[in-house]
Amino acid sequence: MKDTVALVTGASRGVGRGIALALLAEGATVHVTGRTHHETDIQGKRPGSLESLANEAATLAGRVVIHHCDHANDADTHRVAEAVTAGGKLDILVNNAWPGYENMVENGDFTWPRAFWEQPIWRWDAMIGTALKAAFLMSRAVAPMMVANRRGLIVNISFWASRFYDGNAIYGISKAAADKMAADFAHDLRPHDVAAVSLYPGLVRTEAVMENAAYFDLSNSESPQFIGRIISGLWRDPALMSKSGEALIAASLGREYDIADVDGYRPVPLTEADFAKT
Repeated sequence: MKDTVALVTGASRGVGRGIALALLAEGATVHVTGRTHHETDIQGKRPGSLESLANEAATLAGRVVIHHCDHANDADTHRVAEAVTAGGKLDILVNNAWPGYENMVENGDFTWPRAFWEQPIWRWDAMIGTALKAAFLMSRAVAPMMVANRRGLIVNISFWASRFYDGNAIYGISKAAADKMAADFAHDLRPHDVAAVSLYPGLVRTEAVMENAAYFDLSNSESPQFIGRIISGLWRDPALMSKSGEALIAASLGREYDIADVDGYRPVPLTEADFAKT
């Protein structure tokens, strides 16, 4: 992927960081955004920063370009889009920035699973007003260049919560909207040979998950890099446009493309039945 240029939002840690590292390992130029610029900025947050990502990327084949950015600020999103498009080329946009998992516990109270009428309104603002809006704004800003180049891929990181209740109504609403956004983007982009999809990870071994590993069955889990490997496979797929508009399961694509995780494991795809029964 040495001639490929990608932009991954929300890449200082978690799934976004893994996606960036996987694309960098294949030689791509990867622009990344994140709120945590330096390790010294963490102050109680989970480990991970743009600085440490850049240090890790130094040993990989690709080139990382970091953009300190808070997607809650629309001006930051536009600034990054302008900087990236100034280069004249962007092949892959991954809309991953996601502040929705923050502050699940407030003043000792686990508010995440509360009924929708008991949800703090800031959670709506985080999932819809920040994450979903940033995905739309960034896609809107870079789509004209993809259209002009007649090639591109927009990926919205989503999840099964779009189809089944997964513990939080706002979460489900946001993921359903991410799927619909990708589907409608695909409709508008199809005449220009640009694709848009939603992508569902499985259980990903992020920093947050590993901090609470005792509460998870990790036997069928995925590394954060696995999602990046799948995105790479999508980009190389000569039939990519036939998948445009769809909500795709990463592990299913792994089987289709014969892609293993970093440890050689091949995750088993989750199905609707895994969620419909819960």
